[in-house]
Amino acid sequence: MARIIQFSRAGGPDVLDFVDTPVRQPGPTEVRIKVKAIGINRAEAMWRTDIYIEPVQFPAGLGYEAAGVVDAVGAEVDSVAVGDEVSVIPSFSMNQYFTYGEIITVPGYAVVKHPKSISFAEAASIWMMFVTAYGALIEDAKVGHGDFVIIPAASSSVGLASIQIANYAGAASIALTRTSAKRKQLLEAGAAHVIATDEVDMLAEVMRITDGKGARVAFDPVGGPNFSKLISALSFQGTAYIYGALAEGDTPIPVLAMIAKMITVKAHNIWLTSGDETRRKAAVEFIVKGLESGALKPIIDRTFEFDEMIEVHRYLENNGQFGKIVVLV
Repeated sequence: MARIIQFSRAGGPDVLDFVDTPVRQPGPTEVRIKVKAIGINRAEAMWRTDIYIEPVQFPAGLGYEAAGVVDAVGAEVDSVAVGDEVSVIPSFSMNQYFTYGEIITVPGYAVVKHPKSISFAEAASIWMMFVTAYGALIEDAKVGHGDFVIIPAASSSVGLASIQIANYAGAASIALTRTSAKRKQLLEAGAAHVIATDEVDMLAEVMRITDGKGARVAFDPVGGPNFSKLISALSFQGTAYIYGALAEGDTPIPVLAMIAKMITVKAHNIWLTSGDETRRKAAVEFIVKGLESGALKPIIDRTFEFDEMIEVHRYLENNGQFGKIVVLV
């Protein structure tokens, strides 16, 4: 038997239940992992409240990321073996698989050996944030030297990963944060520029930084009424990627401003990369090289224990973290 976390109805953190379940044998293409650490994502809070990109099938598990030690593999799995230290790439539906558990079973294609240079806690935190940023900035936008990238919600885990990915590619990041409280941390994390949007005119600052040209790319998890300002801050034929809805309200599209500068707006999520075998392997290779060279490094805000998962979700929803929340098992 092993404990997993489930919920039988949508709601706040208190709907999460610890459930003792039999440890099952992995199927032919599955891998079973003794979990050492779990990475926590905004998507899991949305899943818990049943407002995510697919409807929840109750009772439901949750969780996209984990790191641990392989303790059983299916007959058709040859990429990892019992005893390997591995981590899990978000590339499945939480209606089918989940990572909030002491022992979990996940599809073999989602399991990778992580660099020996990083801890289990770091390994549990890397894939959602770095693959999400890689998919938009490297795979699609192909950012490089001379490019400016606007990064709203820059102190989030994906925001910090985006700063590092932009730097790794030779581009310059413009980190957006509401106040100056996190300015020093963002600069230390590698941001080339930081704009406190509640304190200064964001558009004027972007134009000052870019010599009036605007940024070629914006990578936005917020949406809402400020999205039109991002459009105005883009260069001619710039691209705005939107990969979240932290603002929760409607996101207006400034049609005339977009037509004037021939702007592209793209919806983005990790599945475009992690759901395709060729793209997923390329992303893993890029990120592992970055981790091994030190160009990429996960930033962990705080660690909790598995028994504290309800408090973890309360902390997540306070939106005060700088980097990734990780649970140790």
